Amino acid sequence: MAAQLRLVQAAAPELPAAVFDPARLAAVVASELLDTEPEENFDDLARLAMAVTGASMAFFTVADGTRSFWKSALGIDPTMGRQNDIRDSPCHLLIGTGEPLIAEDAVTDARIKDLAAVGALGIGAWAGYPVRNPDGQVLGGLCVVDGQARPFTAAQREALKTLARSVSSEIALRQALRSALASGHASAELARTLQESLLPSRMPEIPGLDIAALYLPADTTGAEVLGDFYDVFHTRGTHWCAVLGDVCGKGIEAAKVTALARYTVRAEATQHPRPATVLRRLHHALVDQQISDRFLTAALTTFKVAADGSLRGRYTSAGHPPALIRRAEGTVTELHTPGTLLTTLLGPDEIRLSETVFTLHAGDALLLYSDGITEARTRERGPQFGEENLAATLAATAGMDARATLNHLCAVVAEHTGGHAFDDTALLLLRVPARP
Repeated sequence: MAAQLRLVQAAAPELPAAVFDPARLAAVVASELLDTEPEENFDDLARLAMAVTGASMAFFTVADGTRSFWKSALGIDPTMGRQNDIRDSPCHLLIGTGEPLIAEDAVTDARIKDLAAVGALGIGAWAGYPVRNPDGQVLGGLCVVDGQARPFTAAQREALKTLARSVSSEIALRQALRSALASGHASAELARTLQESLLPSRMPEIPGLDIAALYLPADTTGAEVLGDFYDVFHTRGTHWCAVLGDVCGKGIEAAKVTALARYTVRAEATQHPRPATVLRRLHHALVDQQISDRFLTAALTTFKVAADGSLRGRYTSAGHPPALIRRAEGTVTELHTPGTLLTTLLGPDEIRLSETVFTLHAGDALLLYSDGITEARTRERGPQFGEENLAATLAATAGMDARATLNHLCAVVAEHTGGHAFDDTALLLLRVPARP
């Protein structure tokens, strides 16, 4: 293999050395994506990339040392085939730098203007983000193309970045499944990997805000994928989005809906500032793609930290339990916005969503939660913990930081249930710290 690589490098000295890195080439082979047929999961992500950017073409490419293979290629003439020489494709630049490449005027951009693909595909503008394997090796890229020079907004770039990560996550799940099957522990290994991929690895640091989240699975063996999820992410400028959802049921079908919900919300929230619009677009995606008949409830807020230190946001709910606001002095109120749960049984225009605005001042907190906490009860099916107990317990946390608040809620619920859980529970708390 080393001798072959030296021959290829000698023939193509203009290509970045990273293209021929043996570890990267091994990762491309291990992905088992080269020379395979188009697949709905990857095409869906490419299609969403076109939708959020308004581009005329979208590609998910995987590149070895000689060619750029188009695993997904939307908007092109099918007679063009599904690959080109890696020298001709901007994809080798993604591999070389490991960074995004945005060429708003491909014909004059010195980095790509001389590439054969610019003329062959009629590229006027090109935007691409690296796609990686679980070890961080760049396998290729997710890119969009337009026939005319054009700008890509910050929101569109953020959406493409999110979708490229979603492609990377899909690849990681497939490799985890193959590894789990080979080890003979497929169920538990796949479930654990799926669950980890559906939740953020850590909460972002937002100046002026204290954030904490907890996920408590009912299945402590880790052998099943559960349906609760949450996420907090930057959208544009000073604005952020927080979402918590609950997919009916568990297992692979629930995971499919959860994955679609998470990457769709991330992409749409960078384009639309109104939370009701984001959830409406999620409903359209569920209806359009028909990946499962599982229904989904979700609570979503878009917000920013104002100059005076307060958090100002908009909130909407799609059939989800109402969010709770705990004020600094300990009073608790509901954010109740009537809304239809999201399901493929309803047409694109049949759901009803509403919004409310809210403000958090110093010491105030917003709690998003799934019904696993209010429906918690003992193994003998005693009384549920209930909404009143949740509100009273939250009121008693005045003065606690976000992590301590969630830990206190979980401790009180565990005492109520004797440590038993019938359903998984997700909790997400946004708190404006008290001023010294």
